[in-house]
Amino acid sequence: MREVREWTAHAERIVRKRRDPVVVQTLRSATAATIAYVIALRLSPEPAPLTAPLTALLVVQVTLYATITNGFRRVNAVVTGVLVAIAFSLLVGLTWWSLALLLLASLVVGRLVRVEEYVPEVAISAMLVLGVTSVGDYAWARVVETLIGAVVGLACNLLLAPPVWVEEAGESIEDLARRLRQLMLRMGEEAAGGTPVDRAEKQLLEARRLDHDIVEVDAALRQAEDSLRLNPRVQDSVLHRVVMRTGLDTLEICTVVLRVLARSLTDLAKERAPKPLFEAETGAVLEQLLSEIADAVVSFAVLVTTHLSASAESAEERLAAELRTAAGTRDKLDLLLREEAERDPGHWQLPGAVLTEVNRILDELDTEHRTRRLFEELDRVSGEQRARMPRLTRLRERLGVTEQLWRNRAGFDGRSR
Repeated sequence: MREVREWTAHAERIVRKRRDPVVVQTLRSATAATIAYVIALRLSPEPAPLTAPLTALLVVQVTLYATITNGFRRVNAVVTGVLVAIAFSLLVGLTWWSLALLLLASLVVGRLVRVEEYVPEVAISAMLVLGVTSVGDYAWARVVETLIGAVVGLACNLLLAPPVWVEEAGESIEDLARRLRQLMLRMGEEAAGGTPVDRAEKQLLEARRLDHDIVEVDAALRQAEDSLRLNPRVQDSVLHRVVMRTGLDTLEICTVVLRVLARSLTDLAKERAPKPLFEAETGAVLEQLLSEIADAVVSFAVLVTTHLSASAESAEERLAAELRTAAGTRDKLDLLLREEAERDPGHWQLPGAVLTEVNRILDELDTEHRTRRLFEELDRVSGEQRARMPRLTRLRERLGVTEQLWRNRAGFDGRSR
C-alpha cells in the first residue's frame, strides 16, 4: 500500500512537471530551433545555416503575443541589415572606415524602422553580410534562414499551444497577500504590548521592502497578461486580465497604507517610550482588528485569482463575512481611542492616524468598491479595444455579441468578484 502511494505521488509530480510552463516553454523552444535547422539545411546554400535555429529560438517567446510581435521585428531587423549591407557593398569594400560607417548607418536605420530591442541585430546582419566575398548569395541565404526561423517559430506557437502563466501570477499575488498578513500579525502583536522603538523601525523597514515584492508580482502579472493575448485556449482573456490587474492594484494600495501605518506606530513608539503604545484593552482590540484584516487580505487575493464562478462566489462570501467582522472590531477600536483622547487630549493625532489607515484598508477591500472598480476598468478596456479595432467591434455587434453578453458568459455580474 505504501509503495502504491509513493508511485502515485511520483506520477503526480511528473504530471505537474509536464504542465509546468517553464518545462513547456523549454521543449517548445528546442523543438522550434531543431525543425528550423532541418528545413534550412534543405533550402539554404550555407553548409551550417545556424541563423534559422537562432531566429526560431528568439522568436518562440514565452507567450504567443510576444512571439508574433518579436517575430515581425526580428525579421524586419535582419532584412533591413542585409539591404544596408548590399547598398554598401556596391560602393565600397570592407575596410575599417567602411565598417564604421556601416555600423553607424545600420544603427540609425534600425531606429527609423522601429525594430525596438532588435536594433543591434540590424548592425550584426549588415556586418556579417558585408564581411563575406559573395555578398549576393550570403545575403539571400541569411534572409531565407531568418524567414524560415520566424515561420517555424510562429507555427510552433500555433500547433504547440504556448503556456498560460495565469496560475503562476495568481500564486505570486497570493504570496504577496500572505506576506502582508504576516506583517500585520506582527504589528498587531507589538501594538498590544510594549513596542521598543528599534522593533517598530524594523517593522517599518519590512513594510518598505514590500515595494520590491510588488515589482516582482507586477512582472509576473504582465507575463500572464501577455500569455492571455491571442491565445486560442483562453476565452474572455480581457476579463481575466482586468480581474487580476485590479486585484494587484488594490493590494499595492494596501501595501502603501500598511507602510504608513507602520510609520505611525513607529512615531507613536518614539513619543510614548518607554510606555506601551496603547492601553491594554485598546492594544488587544487593535491586535484583533489587524488579525481580522490580515485574514481578509488573503481572502481577497484568493478571490481575484479564482476563475470559476462558483468558487468566486464562495470566496466573495467569505471575504464579505470577514470584512463585516473587522468593521465591528473597528467600531469598538474607534470608541476606545475616543475615550483615550478624552483622557489625554494632547496626544490624539497619531492614534487617530492609525484608525484612519485601518479604515482605508477596509475601504479598499470592500466588495462594492471592487465591483465599481471592475466595471470602470472593463468599460475603459472595452473602449480602448473599440478605438483600436473598430471593424472587429462592428462585426461583434453585428453578430449580437454585446459587452453584457460577453460578461455574462464569463460568469461576471455585480455580485461576483
